[in-house]
Amino acid sequence: MTPPAAPLLEVRDLSVTFDVGRGRTVTAVDRVSFTLDRGETLALVGESGSGKSVTALSILQLLPYPLAKHPAGSSIRFQGRELVGAGEAALREVRGNRIAMVFQEPMTSLNPLHTIERQIGEALVIHKGLSGPAARARIIELLKLVGMGAQAEKRLDAYPHQLSGGQRQRIMIAMALANEPDLLIADEPTTAVDVTIQAQLLKLLRELQAKLGMAMLFITHDLGVVRKIAGRVAVMQRGQIVEAGAVESVFGSPRHDYTRHLLSAEPKGRPGARETDAAAVVEASDIRVWFPIKAGLLRRTVSHVKAVDGVDLTLREGHTLGVVGESGSGKTTLGLALLKLETSAGTIRFRGSEIQGLTARALRPLRREMQIVFQDPFGSLSPRLSVGEIIAEGLRIHRLGADEAARDAMVVDVLEEVRLDPETRHRYPHEFSGGQRQRIAIARALVLKPRFIVLDEPTSALDMSVQAQIVDLLRELQARHRLAYMFISHDLKVVRALADEVMVLKDGRIVERGPAATVFDAPREPYTRALMAAAFSLEAVEGAVRT
Repeated sequence: MTPPAAPLLEVRDLSVTFDVGRGRTVTAVDRVSFTLDRGETLALVGESGSGKSVTALSILQLLPYPLAKHPAGSSIRFQGRELVGAGEAALREVRGNRIAMVFQEPMTSLNPLHTIERQIGEALVIHKGLSGPAARARIIELLKLVGMGAQAEKRLDAYPHQLSGGQRQRIMIAMALANEPDLLIADEPTTAVDVTIQAQLLKLLRELQAKLGMAMLFITHDLGVVRKIAGRVAVMQRGQIVEAGAVESVFGSPRHDYTRHLLSAEPKGRPGARETDAAAVVEASDIRVWFPIKAGLLRRTVSHVKAVDGVDLTLREGHTLGVVGESGSGKTTLGLALLKLETSAGTIRFRGSEIQGLTARALRPLRREMQIVFQDPFGSLSPRLSVGEIIAEGLRIHRLGADEAARDAMVVDVLEEVRLDPETRHRYPHEFSGGQRQRIAIARALVLKPRFIVLDEPTSALDMSVQAQIVDLLRELQARHRLAYMFISHDLKVVRALADEVMVLKDGRIVERGPAATVFDAPREPYTRALMAAAFSLEAVEGAVRT
């Protein structure tokens, strides 16, 4: 009788502790065990801070050692080889070659000084020895595979900051797949992409898995994605696996209370009635943001990328404008233009005053009233400052609070509002999960009591239960302070729960807008209908992808 094949990956009694100073340690992962066979997909799910990403980083030994430690008995065996405590030479052979990883936050994972071609090509040079035309052809092939389409060749010379969040995530996936790994660790790989691209990427990963026999460890807070991509699921809470098994079994008949809580958690409710005659906070007319395309020896402008092309809008006190569309449609660029963080043409009025021609000095007093929560919280939080210092920085700049004690009290208050322990203000961003960092970014904006906030994918890194908390929090703050929100998102379920009005962008232009109920329930344009079908029926998108 032939003995059963050994698992591709075998994790046994994995624990991870972090040294937090003063002789104290925190246990992030507590005796976690699981196996993964070739061609199999295991999903790790759980709330932010449950230990999912720390478990994944442990596999490749990418934790900040020696601050992070594996207690005795922890074991991670890949193809029979022990990785815990392995030397650098052995790990270098595995990393990026036999095991590849797609990180949650692409902007901090991509080198801002290197072009896309160079970054993807680096893995091909190191592990495959490809260079020149052969490497370039493979890079273009990978970019097309991950949905860059006709833009693939044009994007080779682009830098990360020139791409949308969704496009950067696709670049990360292309890099991970370059060497056809045996195991792909995907840490929230569809967080930054819209639902249509999400369906394409999930379909792509399944096809590659079938072709290569590749195993996947898929980390996500989107339970809908788990149903589509994974055969087995492990539910993590406070560093432990509390329930595991086949997806149909765990989701169909959950045994643990925490699993039932996750399955029932999602943003609920709809925005309440608004004053139709409320004062206008932001008025914009014919906003254009065109980026020049230069060519030739003299680098003359030969064309333009029209990121935003002729957008008009009015946003009133206490109202929320939801801005939706596929990655690269111009959503974030529009928000940056309204905040005068991106050069634009057209007219922008803030609380009745034209601000388009103001100098940086003249704009400074208005910065307190116009805030933004960025899509990538880790990239927008200084790693050298504590959380308390990050949140208090704006208070000091705008001279709010009588003294340091008063400012510290304001920091404590806002941390409590975003459901974080005030004691965490003494810690640093790298000590938090992605979801916790997003709440810190929200706190930094809220502490200044602004009138207008651009929320750029503020819930993209959060699990469903925390999404619901943040939506409730934003509603509460809006009602209390009559805040005006521009809510940018590809998660239409969250937009529906929060927005009064919806604007649909495609290629920098408005294709449809109106009251949220009208746009969601009776969309007029084919593009809007496709987005709605994608958001509320993933099967519909997969059918569209197949055809």
